[in-house]
Amino acid sequence: MLDTDPDPKTETAPGPDRSAAPVAPIAVSCGEPAGIGPELAGLAWRALGDSLPFFWIGDPDHLPGDTPRAVIDDPSETARAARHGLPVWPLAFGGPRIPGTPRPENAPGVLAAIETGVRFVEDGAAAALTTLPIHKKALKDGAAFAFPGHTEFLAHLAGVDRVVMMLASDVLRVVPVTIHEPLARVPGLLTPELLDATLRITHHTLIHDFGIARPRLAVAGLNPHAGEGGTIGREEIEVIGPALDRLRAEGMDVTGPRSADTMFHDAARATYDAAVCMYHDQALIPIKALDFAGGVNVTLGLPFIRTSPDHGTAFDIAGKGQADVTSTLAALRLARHMAAARAAHGGH
Repeated sequence: MLDTDPDPKTETAPGPDRSAAPVAPIAVSCGEPAGIGPELAGLAWRALGDSLPFFWIGDPDHLPGDTPRAVIDDPSETARAARHGLPVWPLAFGGPRIPGTPRPENAPGVLAAIETGVRFVEDGAAAALTTLPIHKKALKDGAAFAFPGHTEFLAHLAGVDRVVMMLASDVLRVVPVTIHEPLARVPGLLTPELLDATLRITHHTLIHDFGIARPRLAVAGLNPHAGEGGTIGREEIEVIGPALDRLRAEGMDVTGPRSADTMFHDAARATYDAAVCMYHDQALIPIKALDFAGGVNVTLGLPFIRTSPDHGTAFDIAGKGQADVTSTLAALRLARHMAAARAAHGGH
């Protein structure tokens, strides 16, 4: 079935991005309805049309009234539906959308949209999953959400124990080894096992999902000047350095520990494919300074591809026509690129 609304004869979508896409479309989970997610979905369709087929999973009644939508009952209909409106896999939510005000009765629907997207990518009906922003408190209030965040929920659904967060843009890719942790805890969390797993997952993903045959990883130290020979801290000597030596002995192209304050200027960035940093702000400040609107959150280590715009629900501007679709478009394009690269490597 293909149910279009409004009349496709009266509104069509432009399609400026005509590069090749995977056979399967991208699934997009709706995120928190009270945020800018529904607006981003419509804006992305207007920008991409059928040139990058994706379908939105959510309640059609939550979309802005001026967004043409084409209800589908099979993901294979996505490309055809996208010629007429935003392809929608419909889910019934418990309440209406009130911009800026999350409603607890919608929380189960938000989780159902994510679960549906995961099912589609695991079944091969979708090439990748792009998730729009959720609001963790709304999920806890309305659905007893027991996970620290989106990423941990996806790892649970996929049945994997360890995942890695990457922020990627056209100018820089960064991976924080520790993420949302107090700085005082970071030194104790930097174990050889954590460093090894993070670097291996990053290396594998760059090969299989980014199409980089021999990835170059630059690893930051924890302390100023990478410890300066042990005078400003010994983590580089006792933990980070030995972990990198073991990987280099296996043939991995890894440099460091580097002084973080000299890793992100133009010439330095030309020497590596991803920067692996020891804590959240060490990684995220550089990419947000260089490309605030274009960054994409990528979860590494899942059995499927997941990208997300690198921003939150933006309740303060929801429903006001001020949403910036830049990061969502980047997330969709990167998902498509990664899916094509993975397919070229046999889907692994």
